[in-house]
Amino acid sequence: MTQASFAHHASRPLSIGSVQIPNAVLLAPMSGITDLPFRQLAMQFGAGLVVSEMVASKAFAVGKEEMRLRAEGQDMELHAVQLAGNRADWMAEAAQLCEGAGAGLIDINMGCPAKRVINGYSGSALMKDLDHAVRLIDAVVEAVDVPVTVKMRLGWDEGSKNAAELARRAEQAGAALITVHGRTRCQFYKGSADWRAIAPVKDALTIPLIANGDLMNVTDAPAMLEQSGADGVMVGRGAYGRPWLPGHVAHFLATGEVLDAPSGQELLDLVLDHYGRMIDYYPDPVGVRCARKHLGWYMDLLEERHQSFDPELRRSILTEGDPTEVKALIRAYFERIEEGVAA
Repeated sequence: MTQASFAHHASRPLSIGSVQIPNAVLLAPMSGITDLPFRQLAMQFGAGLVVSEMVASKAFAVGKEEMRLRAEGQDMELHAVQLAGNRADWMAEAAQLCEGAGAGLIDINMGCPAKRVINGYSGSALMKDLDHAVRLIDAVVEAVDVPVTVKMRLGWDEGSKNAAELARRAEQAGAALITVHGRTRCQFYKGSADWRAIAPVKDALTIPLIANGDLMNVTDAPAMLEQSGADGVMVGRGAYGRPWLPGHVAHFLATGEVLDAPSGQELLDLVLDHYGRMIDYYPDPVGVRCARKHLGWYMDLLEERHQSFDPELRRSILTEGDPTEVKALIRAYFERIEEGVAA
């Protein structure tokens, strides 16, 4: 089978309003994960679009440094920022500031299930009040010239799956793309994402729809697309320790070929590069702390792959505060694991 005959539509360029992305495989916005270094790596591996961590609109508008870092888009060809909030004025002001700082796309968070977010009547809590949710979309669309997208869940709970209605009204308000995670808020991340339950949202729209939830391997993508009817897919937790996954999904949808994940020296170089970017990006000692979860996921991958484990060396990597020493420990860890030496 030739590449041309295999290629899935999601592997082709996708228009989001006035913006075109190279493929419809997206990296999800994930708090504490999709900072600038991680997004840069995912783009290098071929993701169609990467979206910032969730940025609290009021905190960003009043100049909080943490939110400024989250909204950073240095060296990104297309910089997309996700905003969260429950007040139209703060959402509009934050969107304008992001656009002024170079954002080419604004995403509105109406899907986060975290208690600290919904307790502020933001995130997926907005799905309980569609009129207010639409007022926020109206405000952001009117405030900026760049495309505005909306990310949501199926609904608040099993008895109120209103994603199709919110998506339809979001399109009427000017949204250029909708993403739906195949769970309700009350499911949090329990059970399995219901890709088929996303299909009614597609029927309600003329703008592109992206399906999200439980895409853990490249071969999951065709079933996710078929069951949801979506135009593309979004990779979330499956990218933990695997910034290459969205790009590999796009390659699989284009060619039918499953690329090998980085290993050996290539993976070591990637881990050291990722770590160095984080140390350079964050103020000391924030970068050391923020990098630890990523290092843990990379080590999980190696340990699963080689069925080998060195608890003392792993513990040292995740507790050491000197970046130079951490890099030396990472090299030693790779050497031990690759040799299959278990403590």
